[in-house]
Amino acid sequence: MTLKRHEQRRLHALHETGLLDTPPEERFDRLTRIAKQHYQVNTTLFTLIDAKRQWFKSKQNLGIDMTPRRHAFCDHTIQQNSIYVVEDAANDPLFYKNPLVTGTPFIRFYAGIPVRDPTGFKVGTLCLIDSAPRDASRMDFSILRSLAAILEEEIERVCTDYRHTLRRLYTKNGVCHSACTRRFLVQRGENDGL
Repeated sequence: MTLKRHEQRRLHALHETGLLDTPPEERFDRLTRIAKQHYQVNTTLFTLIDAKRQWFKSKQNLGIDMTPRRHAFCDHTIQQNSIYVVEDAANDPLFYKNPLVTGTPFIRFYAGIPVRDPTGFKVGTLCLIDSAPRDASRMDFSILRSLAAILEEEIERVCTDYRHTLRRLYTKNGVCHSACTRRFLVQRGENDGL
């Protein structure tokens, strides 16, 4: 599969979660709070990587809801299969000119792990950010991995709830109330008997 086709499928999977541009939820905020407290960093985020932006589904200690994808450390993270670490962004050739390093929130340390949807696409990240550099070799990322796994379980619950909601909308009184709902169910192979 080409990179372009893979990215199209990844974006489709992201949109199917139904999470983009939704209000904060305690089930996600709880996990970013735990990460912030455990790692003693300035900021923790659960990000979703859309076509042109990274949007923050959950954030601890950050006053913005999104940044352009072209500036996102998390965009590099979803290209990995494990934790992506930048110990000192001010001295990193990929990031030293990044506006998130040279300006607010003045990122120096970053560690992120990809977060997948139920079909395996990397739709976002769980990440740690700090304004001071850190030595990653002295850090145990097992808690971050565990929290990311819990996030993936929560995303699966969200997707299941979303599918059930769409099915109810579609089958209400035996009438299709939304062409979009029908398309969604057909794509997911769940239109049997409808």
